[in-house]
Amino acid sequence: MNQIKIDLERVISDIDRNIFGGYLENLAYGGIYYPTHPKADKDGLRIDVMAELQRMKLPNMRFPGGNLVSGYRWMDAIGPLESRPARHDLAWNSIVSNRFGTDEFIRFCRKMNIQPYFCANCGDGDMREAADWVEYCNGTGDSALVKLRRQHGFEEPHKIKYWGIGNEVDGPWQIGYKTPQEYARAVTEFSKVMKRVDPDIKLVAAAVSLWEDHPAFINYRTEWVERTQLMLEQAGNLIDYMALHRYAHPDINDPFESYMAFGASFNERLTAYEGLINSIRLERKIKHPISIAVDEWGLSRLPHVSRTEKMVVNVVDAIVTAQHLNAFIRHAGSVRMANFTGMLTSMGVRLIRLDKPLLLDPNFYSFLLYSRTCGQTALDVFWSGDTFSANYLGRDYPGIRMLDVTATLDETRKELVLYVINQSKDKAMETSITLAAGQFTGKARVSVLNGPDINSENTEDRPHEVGIRESGLNISGNSFSFSFEPHSVTALICGVK
Repeated sequence: MNQIKIDLERVISDIDRNIFGGYLENLAYGGIYYPTHPKADKDGLRIDVMAELQRMKLPNMRFPGGNLVSGYRWMDAIGPLESRPARHDLAWNSIVSNRFGTDEFIRFCRKMNIQPYFCANCGDGDMREAADWVEYCNGTGDSALVKLRRQHGFEEPHKIKYWGIGNEVDGPWQIGYKTPQEYARAVTEFSKVMKRVDPDIKLVAAAVSLWEDHPAFINYRTEWVERTQLMLEQAGNLIDYMALHRYAHPDINDPFESYMAFGASFNERLTAYEGLINSIRLERKIKHPISIAVDEWGLSRLPHVSRTEKMVVNVVDAIVTAQHLNAFIRHAGSVRMANFTGMLTSMGVRLIRLDKPLLLDPNFYSFLLYSRTCGQTALDVFWSGDTFSANYLGRDYPGIRMLDVTATLDETRKELVLYVINQSKDKAMETSITLAAGQFTGKARVSVLNGPDINSENTEDRPHEVGIRESGLNISGNSFSFSFEPHSVTALICGVK
């Protein structure tokens, strides 16, 4: 039998709510911003989409991208709508109207009680442009940029705290790709001028997106160790976060087990990156903490599915979403921010037709489950049981535990939340759950995210095929047994003393 043993005093770290951040790129248009939609408010923001995003309890949101940012001119997207120039976006080969820009995003964030996180252009942009954006948003004097913001109806500064310096600059697909040496130099100078404008901002360096050498970019090596070393050596005293991007990119024809091996791969990289940051901080005597921001993450089938084909988001996506979130909890001491992309949807909220209700994808429910139940403290959990082996992107992972387990503690409510992913395609996992000390008290709440099989998805005809089922469970003493369904994500919310 599988075993899970929990010691309520074995604390990993507090959990930063910023790990439940969102992400917005050019999908703002038609997703969040749609002035002609029947459910748009006076600012052109869709009330129905915002209502669903409110349920996700997002603490922050990253804007404007994404690949879009490497050719983005923020000055194009401020001021009167009729005077804003439409631009050809080279990243996605589309036209961007620029009718949704800085100030519209701020209005959206204020309505949602979300902290904005802006990403500055470090592709074909320069440090002056980035510093000017900080001044426009956060300036308090009588400079031309501050006066311009006031002319646009914002007397008080926006007070934007989080600023990224570029997006995926290590990727040769990116406009303005930079070598490790080039980006270390750029992030140093960008950081310098941006913090001179506002010393209180938190800066996020674009660290790693290309983790594996890719045959499509044979002349480019990942070099993520060298990149990290150079940027921390040169700008370590100015950087607050290192941004990692990690999508599950298995081949669409891979077996289910290869998808499940993603969790092992992701945890391996987070562990390595934590050690890399800590080693360089120690050597270079960098005193302030430098955290990890996984500011793009999800499951991507983009290499195999064109943007015009029918998109499939199924139970596998929900499980991979949960694998990411389990990893963030497991590495809570270092991962202090994360931004869920939801890929081709607005974080799992999908428009089918104007005359139809929104469609909520399985990955939406996975994110919702964690965001609404997660406690403030991450616990170090012991578990053992059945294992499997699989290959992920050419790397073998033997002995992966069939159950992927994390736990959090809400000390105020005296609630233990146990998150368990059953990574078996067809086998339920009977499991013994034990407290090392203390007692379970009363009735536990059980939330199970699943569908009839791994390919189950929510469609216009069957919008609730995959979702969360709620039930109760009577527990007492220091242990109980529970059977975790195949291919499922389960949260057990247990009272403890």
